[in-house]
Amino acid sequence: MNQQMQVKVVKLSGIVNTTNSQELRQNITNLIESGAKTVLVDCQDVTFMDSSALGALVLAFKTLRAADIDMVLCSINEQVRILFELTGMDKVFEIFSNQDDFNQVLLSKN
Repeated sequence: MNQQMQVKVVKLSGIVNTTNSQELRQNITNLIESGAKTVLVDCQDVTFMDSSALGALVLAFKTLRAADIDMVLCSINEQVRILFELTGMDKVFEIFSNQDDFNQVLLSKN
């Protein structure tokens, strides 16, 4: 099976906070049924993320991992990076600078 087919990309945008973090977690965990081996969360268009959004990402990460699916992030901005560093989540999540970097790593694993 093609490696690209096994990756599902979730694009986040705007403000990710309490209002939409539940939906975010649901959208990501729904991908368990998709047959994906890896979920790439692209944060390029995120302007702000709060702790509830981070919590939702962590819950989604744990749910996916239990289903043997990897979850990685890419294209996080300065505000999101600081949030991740302050909470130590930059050590939990694999974070790529952009989708191209992720794809290069993916290809090198083949």
